[in-house]
Amino acid sequence: MQNPSETPSGGPRPRAHRVHRDVVSFVRRSARMNPSQEKAWQTWNESRVVRVAQGETETSVAPQPPVDWTAVFGRSAPLLVEIGSGTGESLVAMAQQHPDANVVAFEVFQPAVASTLGRMAREDVDNVRIVMANGQQGLEHLFEPESVEELWLFFSDPWHKARHHKRRLVSTDFAQLVRSRLVTGGRWRLATDWEDYAQWMREVLDDAPGLVNEHLDPTDPEHTGWAPRLEMRPVTKYERKGLAAGRNIRDLTYRKTS
Repeated sequence: MQNPSETPSGGPRPRAHRVHRDVVSFVRRSARMNPSQEKAWQTWNESRVVRVAQGETETSVAPQPPVDWTAVFGRSAPLLVEIGSGTGESLVAMAQQHPDANVVAFEVFQPAVASTLGRMAREDVDNVRIVMANGQQGLEHLFEPESVEELWLFFSDPWHKARHHKRRLVSTDFAQLVRSRLVTGGRWRLATDWEDYAQWMREVLDDAPGLVNEHLDPTDPEHTGWAPRLEMRPVTKYERKGLAAGRNIRDLTYRKTS
């Protein structure tokens, strides 16, 4: 009987390559699309979804030269980035309010991207391009330092269990990556409906070098660090669920100072 560790010729069987899986802030869901999503995907993905070199896993981004976003959009304009754009409910509405900006969104779920493409078509929004990949790696590899005017991070997964906190996107390392990609004076806007994650964000970002909480002033009791609700951000289906469950929505804004 042949030894399972040997090839038919008797030589040692080569070890299978093990894919390195990074700790990520999301969990992949079903890629099954409904008919309207399928139609939107077939119609718009070639022109509005940006393909980039991927790493070992489907959603990873390989080290590569930064994307020429001016060429991608066909114009030079301020860059706005959203990580975790979901079905595009807030993304498309906010892009409409920034017609003079180029908006890049990261989302890993194909049905959500397809819904976003359909929404863009219905609302006649053409200043958004989507990358189906890990947003943290995308921010690192696809953008030049000091090239992003604003980063949006709304309702990212709070990863409640302590053993999963390492998956939370907001971290000391990520804060420094964001700082490196923002222009001086650029803003990082965040929102969450989970109080423990909001406090976590404050603990990490209030002390982050080169970032300042725009609404924190120890000498003014009216400026406690929490930002007023961003008017241009619509109340999404997800946010309405949080409000219906009695959760408080927390907004934060940090500005790059150096």
